[in-house]
Amino acid sequence: MEKEMRKFCPKCKSHTVQAVSIYKKGKDRKTALGSRRHAEDKKGYGGQKFPELKRTAKTTKKITLRYTCRTCQRKSMKEGMRMRKLEIGA
Repeated sequence: MEKEMRKFCPKCKSHTVQAVSIYKKGKDRKTALGSRRHAEDKKGYGGQKFPELKRTAKTTKKITLRYTCRTCQRKSMKEGMRMRKLEIGA
């Protein structure tokens, strides 16, 4: 895939050149309320709140693309298609 492509920017309201990158999730916070509640549910007797996944059914993951507008620096994301590997740049 190319490093840059022309795409519609909602802030500029026109087609602009946008940089393409692969979105990567940040590190989870241990002190977040959801993770504290999930840890509380897992603790002690009674087992898991949700079943533990033994093996995954899918062999690929959906790659989320992140577009950055060159003029206004606004970032927009688009869920891409399923693929094993995506290389950006020639």
